[in-house]
Amino acid sequence: MLEWRTVVRRLGEAFAARAAEHDENDRFVSANWAELKNEKLFSAMVPVELGGAGLPHAEMCALIRELAQNCSSTALAFSMHQHLVAAAVWNYRRGNPGEKLLRKVTDGENVLVSTGANDWLSSSGSLEPCEGGFRFSATKAFASGCPSGDLLMTSGRFHDPARGWQVLHFPLSLSSDGVRIEENWKAMGMRGSGSNSVVLDRVFVPAESIAVRRPIGVYHRVWDVVLTVAMPLVSAVYLGLAEASARQALDAVRSRGDDGVTPVLLGELENELTTARLAFDSMVAIANNFDFEPSPQKSSDMLVRKTILTQAVVRTTTKALEVVGGSGYIRTRGLERLLRDSYAGQFHPLPPKKQQRFTGRLAMGLEPTADESSHVTSRD
Repeated sequence: MLEWRTVVRRLGEAFAARAAEHDENDRFVSANWAELKNEKLFSAMVPVELGGAGLPHAEMCALIRELAQNCSSTALAFSMHQHLVAAAVWNYRRGNPGEKLLRKVTDGENVLVSTGANDWLSSSGSLEPCEGGFRFSATKAFASGCPSGDLLMTSGRFHDPARGWQVLHFPLSLSSDGVRIEENWKAMGMRGSGSNSVVLDRVFVPAESIAVRRPIGVYHRVWDVVLTVAMPLVSAVYLGLAEASARQALDAVRSRGDDGVTPVLLGELENELTTARLAFDSMVAIANNFDFEPSPQKSSDMLVRKTILTQAVVRTTTKALEVVGGSGYIRTRGLERLLRDSYAGQFHPLPPKKQQRFTGRLAMGLEPTADESSHVTSRD
């Protein structure tokens, strides 16, 4: 098995040294990306028989967690690729389509870029039939890692004359004619993740590349696989940056002594961090190294824990700043960057209120999401 800890610790010092500059200049972590590719970490979770290293899901979660302690933007963009790999591994292990995509990853360490979270149930963009397939036009936001990505894993709306509105899922080469990246990722945090918009102008989509067809606006069981494998990988990023903030805070005040306040603040910090760690450990256990049966309830269990974790992470980074005091507000220390980065966690699916509705509807014996199909039009 890949000895990833040695690799990540070797790369980590350089990643950490570059983090402030990437944040300051809204610049993608391209040098880090190249080093991760050189170490073949993008294919690490692909099964050995398909050319990867066969890293278990739990180990990839741990890798991302440690990577985030050096550069959270790198870890976030990397986790977006890995959650797509994870879904393909789950399918491959059960005899479902997945092998072709996994072999593409191992062939040159090709990077997968996701648009799924922002698309969710109803997707966006329009597919028009043409000879041999479709022409696709859309603008896909929050495409983390796209500046150095290879395959865009996306979806779009198609009006089937017999079945009505559908969502079709497919990969697209980011080097295809009609694809361009709009460099508009000027964000509060995670500034090095390259989460720009990808603009697609009548890009050709071969009919044989369509992987999933599903009714528009309706919860589909494909999400029960994706959410279960994805949430621990993405959450690992936020736990890792929270641990980095807690370590910085403790190092800053270790020699302060008991001033009547600092030990209490550190105790509060530890409680919040422990909450995040417990939620994370439970998520990894549910995914069980791909040995699980997907269900809406399992998806809900993951989403509940993701909400608990991301909220505890924000409280941890906030408390770390309070522990350090005024000097923590200075950018060169790095704490305020970690605080800003932590806020991004709440926007991954599902945000807290949507998660609570999802979970509450299941508790009432309803479908986990309301049917949105009646609100769908051909517009993006």
